[in-house]
Amino acid sequence: MKDLLRTEHLSRADVELLLSTATEFAKDPTTAANTLAHKTVAIYMSKPSTRTRLATETAVAHLGGTPVFLRGDDLQIGRGETIADTARIVSQFCSALLIRTFAQSDVDELGANATIPVINGLTDYDHPTQALADWLTIRETFGSDVSGRKFVYLGDGNNVTTAWLMMGAILGAHVVAATPEGKWAPNKEVVDLASTIASRNGGSIEVLHDARVAAKEASVLYTDVWMSMGDPESERREKEKALAPFAVTEELMNLASKDSIFMHCLPAHRGEEVAASVIDGPRSVIWREAFHRRTTIQSIIYHLVRGELQGSSK
Repeated sequence: MKDLLRTEHLSRADVELLLSTATEFAKDPTTAANTLAHKTVAIYMSKPSTRTRLATETAVAHLGGTPVFLRGDDLQIGRGETIADTARIVSQFCSALLIRTFAQSDVDELGANATIPVINGLTDYDHPTQALADWLTIRETFGSDVSGRKFVYLGDGNNVTTAWLMMGAILGAHVVAATPEGKWAPNKEVVDLASTIASRNGGSIEVLHDARVAAKEASVLYTDVWMSMGDPESERREKEKALAPFAVTEELMNLASKDSIFMHCLPAHRGEEVAASVIDGPRSVIWREAFHRRTTIQSIIYHLVRGELQGSSK
């Protein structure tokens, strides 16, 4: 497995390896400080970023390398050079490339043409680096045995939903997407694929349209901002109205299990998708979750450049 382009491409063994190594990097981030000695990693972002950029630049530095940050207008790709040509050029200079952009097809094309590992740092379809940080945080809280627990995402069927369902399916968990019906529900193809992966790993996928039913006895309530980058502003009122019943409030948290936690990929809008008392309350693990963006990205780069991920068998 040369690249990490989609969460669904990871095998369970890959995820276990990545989480195990990330745990070690959380204890000592410089334990593999010679991995990228005298090497560079390109970080190409056409979307703004706080956590992904900071996490990736820090991870590369901890591995002994030099991060090279590139915005969309820093490359000739902005003036018509093809993605394939860009991939070949970056491969001449760097040992890996992390990209944060809009179209999943652009990331797939980079992976197909680059000779170095390409890592999906976020697309409109998926967010694998976030999902790994999420599930490492969950594992720290509840351990690796997820049997009998329910892990719930509340919001619209976006890229985080895709990553949440896929990662939970890989790890054999009971994962739920609680969304409005219709246009903001998860894509059927995503749900079907996640269900197939879950069935192989002893997990299950569920899509519900009632936040209270979903939250009942859940171990995790997870949400995201209602308006993602690239969402048309003309849909704001309609979308906010549809998502309002899925806001994570104290009432909703009280329906969850007594040892439940609240998670959010950030940035957050207090008073919209989550109450301030919840996100800033004692059951919130958002800062540890954000911390693990670095440990897990460091683990991804470490194992990809060493050729140690096998990929799924699907």
